[in-house]
Amino acid sequence: MLTATYIKYKLQFKVPSATSRSVLTEKYSYFIILKELDNPSNIAIGEAGPLDGLSIDAHVHFEFFLEQVCKNINEFINQIATIRFKYPSIAFALESALLLLKNQSTSILFPSTFTEGKSSIPINGLIWIGSIESMKKQIEEKLAVGYQVVKLKIGANTFEEELAILKWIRTTYKENDLVLRLDANGAFAVQEAAEKMKQLSAYDIHSIEQPIAAGQLDAMRDLCAQKIIPIALDEELIPVVSLKEKAKLIQHIQSDYIILKPSLHGGFGGCEEWIQLARINQIPYWITSALESNIGLNAIAQWTAQLKDSSAMTHGLGTGQLYTNNIDSPLYIEQGHLYFDTTQSIDYTTIM
Repeated sequence: MLTATYIKYKLQFKVPSATSRSVLTEKYSYFIILKELDNPSNIAIGEAGPLDGLSIDAHVHFEFFLEQVCKNINEFINQIATIRFKYPSIAFALESALLLLKNQSTSILFPSTFTEGKSSIPINGLIWIGSIESMKKQIEEKLAVGYQVVKLKIGANTFEEELAILKWIRTTYKENDLVLRLDANGAFAVQEAAEKMKQLSAYDIHSIEQPIAAGQLDAMRDLCAQKIIPIALDEELIPVVSLKEKAKLIQHIQSDYIILKPSLHGGFGGCEEWIQLARINQIPYWITSALESNIGLNAIAQWTAQLKDSSAMTHGLGTGQLYTNNIDSPLYIEQGHLYFDTTQSIDYTTIM
C-alpha cells in the first residue's frame, strides 16, 4: 500500500527564454511523492510538469485531478495507461516514482551502462531566440564546451535577421564542424513555409521542427513530400493519444523524424507506442525534455539511454542548466554529452 502527496514548485529561469510562442521566466512543476506504508523509508518522487499552451493537461482541472490521484493513489496506480490519455505528465510522474520505489532508489529508474557511468547520451545545445549578437554568443559558448549539434529556436525575430544569423554560422562553421537543427514551433504560415524553407536550406540544415502550426495535416504532408529540409514532427504529436490515431498520422504525413517528450506524450508508455510505429515506418526519432527540473530530466535520460537505438541520434536533454533553483542530481554535461555521476544522487531535501 502507498501514500501520496504532491508539492507545487516554481522553477526560475536564469535568463528569460524566448520561443516563437512566448517568453519564459518561470515554470511550475508538481512533484508527486510516493511512500510505502510498510517501508516508510522508501520514498520516491516523480515530476508532472505541464506546459501552458502546449500540454493537453495544462488546464484549470489539472491540480484538482492531481489531488484526487494522491488521495486515492492505490486505485490510480493501476490506471496509468488510462490516465495518460488526458493527463500525460501525471502518468509520467507516476511511472517514474513507481520505478524508483521498485528499485528502492532515489535516483535509479532504469539500470544501464549510463547509470553505471560507463556511457553517455549525445545531446544538442539549445540556442534561444534573442538578438543576433546574443544568439552568436550562445553558439560560441556551446561550441567552446564541446557541442557538435545545436538547435536554434526561430520564428520570433524577422526572417531576414534569422537568415543573417545562419549566414554568419555557415561562414564561420562548416557542416562538418557544426550540425544545425532549427525549431520553428509552428511559426511559418502555410502559404510561405516552402519558400522560407528553400531559403533556409542554403545553410546546410539537418532538420526543422514543426515549420507550420499543428493540425494542418495535409499541408504538413505536402511540405514533407517536397523534401526541402528534413522535417521533424513535434507539436503535431501532442494531441494524438490512441495507437490507431498515431499510426494514421505517421502514415499520412510521412515526416523525416519525430520528436518525443514523455511529459507531453503519455509518459514512457505513450512514447513507446510512437517509437514502435516509427521503427515500423523507418522514421528516426529523438527524445527531448519539456523543461522539466532535474527530477524529470533524470527519468527521461535513463529511459532514453536504455532504448536500443538511442545512440544513433543526438537528443535534446540539456535543459537541466536553465534554472536558478534546480534540484541537485547526478546528471552533468561534458563535451556535448550527458553523463550520470554514480557518486551523486537526487537531493529530495531541497523540496520537501
